[in-house]
Amino acid sequence: MKGTAMTSMTETPPDVSLTIHAGVDTHKHTHHAAIVDHLGRPLADREFPATDAGYHQLLNWLAGTGIIASVGVEGGSPTPHRGCWSAAVSVSRPPPSC
Repeated sequence: MKGTAMTSMTETPPDVSLTIHAGVDTHKHTHHAAIVDHLGRPLADREFPATDAGYHQLLNWLAGTGIIASVGVEGGSPTPHRGCWSAAVSVSRPPPSC
């Protein structure tokens, strides 16, 4: 049609290779986070202090690593920043016999 701009009906989906899954092991003084790719291959891990600054460092680190598909947090999300963990699921600690 004359004077009508044509647009594509297809959208480029996000690159699945950029998708990450994270796990956070919470402790009284530190939180240890690890990330894996969409195939479960380890990519990186890092420890952060269990302080306001540490929580923000952890969130910024995760945000800079890829498209966050899920975050498993042992025992639930860190209480002071529970609202920051929108993609989080609580992960129960296995019994000592496992």
